[in-house]
Amino acid sequence: MIRNYIIAAAFLLCGSAAAHEMTPARPELKPSYMEGVAYTKLKLWNRRADVGYYEITVFDEDWNPIAFATSGKIIELSYLETKTFEIYIRDADVTKVEYICTTSKVLKEDITTSNITSRICSRIK
Repeated sequence: MIRNYIIAAAFLLCGSAAAHEMTPARPELKPSYMEGVAYTKLKLWNRRADVGYYEITVFDEDWNPIAFATSGKIIELSYLETKTFEIYIRDADVTKVEYICTTSKVLKEDITTSNITSRICSRIK
């Protein structure tokens, strides 16, 4: 029994977790140049060599999806590359928005290395 705990602890200490990062952690929605629309700017950094695409999603406090606009809901991002993107949300939905998330996407051809996805969420102020 104790041996299993020691093996599990050694495995966890020797492994490394590499995910992606998104900043700021607490973005603020501001009025955009378009009437009736708010926006925020986020930066995404890819720390995963096995992933080249990230999907953007927006949720309310109950994790229901909220409609939004951006230049592309799937972002291509090379290893160690950084991209800045903007999210646009209707003023009618601004009070509902709780999270903006990015989720790693693995291509079917690339599943040989890893099938683990990572999701990073920023909580709206």
